[in-house]
Amino acid sequence: MLEVGTFGAIAMQIRFREFNPFSVWIWLEFSTVPSEMEKQYVEEVLNSWFFIGKLGGFNAENMQVQEVGLEVGYMEYDEDVAETSLLALMHNMGDIEYEGGWARCWFDLGTSDAIALDILINSLRQFSQDFVTIEQVIIGGENEDWQTGESHRSDLMFENQYN
Repeated sequence: MLEVGTFGAIAMQIRFREFNPFSVWIWLEFSTVPSEMEKQYVEEVLNSWFFIGKLGGFNAENMQVQEVGLEVGYMEYDEDVAETSLLALMHNMGDIEYEGGWARCWFDLGTSDAIALDILINSLRQFSQDFVTIEQVIIGGENEDWQTGESHRSDLMFENQYN
């Protein structure tokens, strides 16, 4: 388990359970039941993260700017490297569901790289400090008291919209 926090702030715990990138639930536990406005904020974070993944943004094979470091002024971007890197696309996202102080969402992370999870964790960490306090984020698995079943596959949000 990984704890993330700042001076005096309650740490947001990060837990990983069994993990299948093609069928993974992401669970958020809040300190209080989120309001409708707070739910909208949560949905914006998850939808934005997924949409960037759907566009191939989490491709660790093509991290040219990151590899250069701080001296990016006048760097030459190699289009051949970008064109020949393997695709790293997220495939699908289910509906975001709420029950009490919990939210969950199903994802098919497809071929996106693990950097996608780091970016989500970093984003949720700051989100928890600025908007809605998140006690823990659980990546993978199920909660015993909130079974997932197969319902997430029946109405995938982006299945037909962006394919």
